[in-house]
Amino acid sequence: MDNLLIMGRFLGRIHAIGASRPFRHRPVLDSQSYGHASAEFLLRHFIPAELRPAYETLSRDLLERVDAIMAEPVDLLRVHGDCHVGNVLWRDETPNFVDFDDSRMAPAVQDIWMLLSGDRLEQTRQLAEVVDGYNEFYDFHPRELRSIEALRTLRIMHYSAWVARRWEDPAFPMAFTWFNTPRYWSEHILELREQLAALQEPPLLLM
Repeated sequence: MDNLLIMGRFLGRIHAIGASRPFRHRPVLDSQSYGHASAEFLLRHFIPAELRPAYETLSRDLLERVDAIMAEPVDLLRVHGDCHVGNVLWRDETPNFVDFDDSRMAPAVQDIWMLLSGDRLEQTRQLAEVVDGYNEFYDFHPRELRSIEALRTLRIMHYSAWVARRWEDPAFPMAFTWFNTPRYWSEHILELREQLAALQEPPLLLM
């Protein structure tokens, strides 16, 4: 929990600068590029024939809900975009970011939700720690919490498409041996079904 407070302060400092001006050459994290384009590519080239009807119907229902959420007005700023613990290195009790490949214009909560884990109560407590530190340097808008499950859904879809688009590179089948198997796609669809349920739940609340 102490690390989450420090991470909140770190993100607040970064976002205060990130909000000062937009990216010039990087896109916006949106449902078209992360969701619709990913689903279309996977359906065309990777989803097994026997799973296509299920995936097509599911992705359509998911993206209808995601589109509605992402259309709600929120402030966009320069974010890291892939802020999970594997991309944060600690030295002398100070966090450092690596891997800026997914830096985009996005809501601030994109860099916050991936720091949360566990059940709803645990995530609520973790969120409070992050936001307490964050607000010392930049104001977090609680209305962005409604976007968390939409952003999680987009990340799941985008990640599968990201690997798939590189599958002809010999390094990828060697590194991602679990990818592009019938089991992988069945589990991917199950994960997206869980997201469909999550999108219908109330958002996290700040304590």
